[in-house]
Amino acid sequence: MTPRERLTPKEIQIAILVWEGMTNREIGRIIGTTEQVIKNHLRSTFDKLGVWSRLELAMYVASHGGKNWPAPETLTAAYGQAVGAD
Repeated sequence: MTPRERLTPKEIQIAILVWEGMTNREIGRIIGTTEQVIKNHLRSTFDKLGVWSRLELAMYVASHGGKNWPAPETLTAAYGQAVGAD
C-alpha cells in the first residue's frame, strides 16, 4: 500500500485544497467544520505521507497529479462530485 492509499477521502480532499492554496479557515468553510478539525486532518495526512509542512504536502500533491490526484472517480462516491471541480 502506497502512502497516499492510506489517506481517507476527507484527507485527500483537504490535501487538494491545500495544494490549491486555501487556508485552514477557507477549507473549514468549504467542508463545514472548524479550523482545528482541519489541523487534525493535516497532522494525520502529514504523518501518513511523511511530509512536515503544507508546502511539502502541496508539492506531494503536485508531483502526483494535482487535481487529478487521486482519480476523480475515487472521490465521487464519497462526495457526489469530484473534489476540486469548478
